[in-house]
Amino acid sequence: MPTPGLQPSFVLVRPQMGENIGAAARAMWNFGLDRMRLVDPRDGWPNQKAVVMASGAGRLLDEAEIYDTTAEAVAQCTYVFATTARQRDLTKPVFSPERAMEVTVGKLAQGQKVAVLFGPERAGLENDDIARANAIISVPVNPEFPSLNLAQCVLLTGYEWRRQTAQIEHEVTELAGSDWATGQDTESLAAHYEARLDRAGFFFPEHKAEGMKRNLRNLWSRMPLTRADVQMLHGVLRQMVRWKERGE
Repeated sequence: MPTPGLQPSFVLVRPQMGENIGAAARAMWNFGLDRMRLVDPRDGWPNQKAVVMASGAGRLLDEAEIYDTTAEAVAQCTYVFATTARQRDLTKPVFSPERAMEVTVGKLAQGQKVAVLFGPERAGLENDDIARANAIISVPVNPEFPSLNLAQCVLLTGYEWRRQTAQIEHEVTELAGSDWATGQDTESLAAHYEARLDRAGFFFPEHKAEGMKRNLRNLWSRMPLTRADVQMLHGVLRQMVRWKERGE
């Protein structure tokens, strides 16, 4: 069964290779999309090559809706996007994938049914297909090489859908089982180094000592230390002191 929640249908129009259908299914499921529709797949359906390529997203292939024509595939939809990189002799609004998925979210929230058309690998959607769409999605690719693989186009559009509908962490640091060092941790480290360096005569000449200590503390505060880092730096200094005291 399809997952609950609102989402667009991705319609693969006359796809030619089972491998690309499977790769498209995998790309869709990567981003939580599982409403796939197929229009007149060239090599028939079901297709074992698609199953192999789907690699864990086979459910989408099992549940895919099959249609003979594009018109039938979008008959119940209220808003349709067509993906194309070529200029067409058709007057339509043209959206980036990001803006198209933002619009999709709004229309689905209003109760509309949205579909995105993806054309066959060889030449993309025909004008008759695009004429049935309300708007075009155009990926900002290199104009000297605008051709996208079917699954690549599905992936890009699915990614933009995910960006609009999921809470994305744009930057995260893996702490490898540790926690961030607290101010107290950093203060203890600074005091340890300051005491040992003072004893070693590092803070010289005397009239510059306070400024050097301040700069050293500022160095620690700028470093994104974990508690494991602090423990290691304490250990490094202790070992260096032991080595010096042994006279090696």
